[in-house]
Amino acid sequence: MAKQPHIVVVGSLNMDLVVNVNDFPQVGETKLGESISYLSGGKGANQAVGCARLGARVSMVGAVGSDAFGQQIISQLEQEGIDVSGVKQIDDVATGVASITHTPVDNSIIIVAGANGRVTPHDVYEQRQKIAAADVLLVQLEIPVDAVQEALRIAKEAGVLTILNPAPAQKLPIELLQLADYMTPNEIEFQQLSGKSLDTPQYREVAADYCDKLGSSLLITRGPEGAILYDQGAWAEAAAPKVEVKDTTGAGDCLNAAFATMLAYGKHSDEALRLAVHAASISVTRYGAQDGMPTLKELSTG
Repeated sequence: MAKQPHIVVVGSLNMDLVVNVNDFPQVGETKLGESISYLSGGKGANQAVGCARLGARVSMVGAVGSDAFGQQIISQLEQEGIDVSGVKQIDDVATGVASITHTPVDNSIIIVAGANGRVTPHDVYEQRQKIAAADVLLVQLEIPVDAVQEALRIAKEAGVLTILNPAPAQKLPIELLQLADYMTPNEIEFQQLSGKSLDTPQYREVAADYCDKLGSSLLITRGPEGAILYDQGAWAEAAAPKVEVKDTTGAGDCLNAAFATMLAYGKHSDEALRLAVHAASISVTRYGAQDGMPTLKELSTG
């Protein structure tokens, strides 16, 4: 690998409350859960850990509450070697929480933004020197959109490669989308963004036309089917290997982290795509979003 790359992640930090149950309750039904776990999460923090595990130098920008959950999240990020000086602690709001119901085959998630909703464009602007000095900026949508747009603007003006993971799905201003060098939606998120379904036979033409108008490249994640990439006018595809799935939480975050890190190492986007899908396939064989993130050694030998 080339020299250690620097990645800045601007995004959410949550405490995940994970309840394990055999199957989802119906509306109005009460079920007995098997166990509960408290795990550091949030798409931003998950992706930061994923990048760090793959050898990148990572700076995290976001917010937590001045509570026990916030302290635990910061401590665990520090243990991963992540720079958390850009994570502010807010006194009058709780740390963000994700309530995750996990079954043997899938999961459902409810997010309460908490401190994540207090991240402002000014907070991001204060971290402009880190962002401008990075090799890659990686952002998601679990913090306010205006803060995301400010991060993308700073990076774009500095010539930093920008990756937008448009999750959770929502309508976004065209000005924001045009700042992303790569967009990484899943199929549902792509439909929300473009208004087009990938179920049509012409979905690649639809996707390519959409990206060409924005001037962005596109990576669409497809769960157990892998992912497809439209970059520089050409398509690439990476199939996911068959694995024993234990927990899909954080698989998309792992894929984004690996794709960003491999691009930061200087890999061609086709190779970065293949390695990112491979990384995500490793992550789902383990329990916990951050605990499931593979190391660079595991990725290169798996």
